[in-house]
Amino acid sequence: MNGCVADVTNPDSLEAAFDTAGVPGIVVANAGIARLAPLEQTSRNDWDQTIAVNLTGVFHTIQSAARKMKPARSGAIVITASTNSYDGEANLTAYNATKAGVLGILHTACNEMGPYGIRVNAVCPGMIQTRLTGDTYSDPSVLKEYFRNIPLGRGGLPEEVAQAVAFLASDQASYITGAALLVDGGQMACKFATWNENDAMFQGNRWSLK
Repeated sequence: MNGCVADVTNPDSLEAAFDTAGVPGIVVANAGIARLAPLEQTSRNDWDQTIAVNLTGVFHTIQSAARKMKPARSGAIVITASTNSYDGEANLTAYNATKAGVLGILHTACNEMGPYGIRVNAVCPGMIQTRLTGDTYSDPSVLKEYFRNIPLGRGGLPEEVAQAVAFLASDQASYITGAALLVDGGQMACKFATWNENDAMFQGNRWSLK
């Protein structure tokens, strides 16, 4: 099957892509951007662009998908949310707002599309090694402190998120809809730092017990 390019901020572009691709059995709304800035220095342009891609883009994608999938009375949609859907990481006001907002889309779409046999779920990745986190991963001293609060002691890999997406889209998750699956190494379950130098060491971008 040939791929096609679409602009998630443009409903006409998405409709054309869905027309080209045909009726989908699985849709993953994954496009996202992040702009780092303190709250008072977040520009209107950065705010608008982040909302357009991360939130409105998810809306447009799921709306287009729904039009195609409802007549088929089956299918699965997976949204990429974030651990930032729940917390207020500094310098990411716009990003955090969009990722909280997509959970509202998730819950509503799950409610409306369930009767048509369409499941809608989300993954909530934590610190994953991607282009968005490249600057963080280039500084071991930052990673050391960040990963103190992750029980598994390391960041995640893109394929680990992909495996969670594949599960939610598969028949193995046939009775799961409206769920937001954390893929974060346990970070959101950890109130205080798990790791310290008394009984562990940080090496190779991960914590491990001595």
